[in-house]
Amino acid sequence: MSNLLAFLYRFRGVLVFVLLEVFSLYLYITSNAYHRAAFFNSANAYAGQVLERRMQVLDYFSLADQNRRLLAENTLLRQQLAPPDTAGREADSVALPPLPGDSLRRIRYRRTAARPRPDTLLLARRPLPARNPAYPLVPARVVSQTNANVDNYLTLNVGIADGVEPGLGIVAAGGVVGRIKAVTAHYATATTLLHSKTTVSAKLRRDGTVGSLRWPGDDPTHALLDYIPRQNRLARGDTVVTSGYNAIFPDGLFIGIVDGFRKEADKNFWTVRVRLGVDFNRLTHVYVVRMPNKAERDTVEARAGLKPTPEEVAP
Repeated sequence: MSNLLAFLYRFRGVLVFVLLEVFSLYLYITSNAYHRAAFFNSANAYAGQVLERRMQVLDYFSLADQNRRLLAENTLLRQQLAPPDTAGREADSVALPPLPGDSLRRIRYRRTAARPRPDTLLLARRPLPARNPAYPLVPARVVSQTNANVDNYLTLNVGIADGVEPGLGIVAAGGVVGRIKAVTAHYATATTLLHSKTTVSAKLRRDGTVGSLRWPGDDPTHALLDYIPRQNRLARGDTVVTSGYNAIFPDGLFIGIVDGFRKEADKNFWTVRVRLGVDFNRLTHVYVVRMPNKAERDTVEARAGLKPTPEEVAP
């Protein structure tokens, strides 16, 4: 202890100087919105590069597990492209009507008339077009994320150069993930469903009742669905999907299933506990999705003076 005190006393001038420099830099950054934004974007870019190198090392030691998971996901996608009733044709070709005549003529017709159908991906348990210019999907890799905090974020290896911008939604094969918060040229940070200020307009697929999904801040596998009227009949296993009432997520994307519910004595609504479809502890590959005509919708709602929903306000 005496050695530590002697060290601090000996270098007291240098330590005071460093503390004052750090405090001055903090005041300089926080006193101006431009300086604050520039510092955040620069720090995000450098941190993204470091985190990507870290993930490259970790990925090398988990290739076997990643390959097994990707193989299982590709199998499900192929099953969607080639259902059992059309197993006789190629998975990426369109179904053709039966033809009269011999089999050779039929084969020639199919070779000349078949056309590849647009690629689709089964994201959030809904087929989404992968090459539709009006509905672009940007594949991304999660290079960093948090799940143990009240406000959790993730970092993606895509940015402005890939067409990503703040406010876009993020989905995965298991369901809705979150939304983009800030971007640089090649990286983006996003708030996930596991964020205290993130709310998603959701509905029960069985009867279409709309509510608001939020995370209570404890269990990363569950969220709460609010504003479901008490007169509604609920059942465990009911599917919860996006409502489409915002300009972030399309209608019908899978969020989770009802895992429990209870009536509050002082409220006219159910408190519904939802098991999320995404396993955030194992989240590696996601897709950034843009709603069709989002800019036009935002413009007309702004002109009308409509207030944005909580989901459309960046936390």
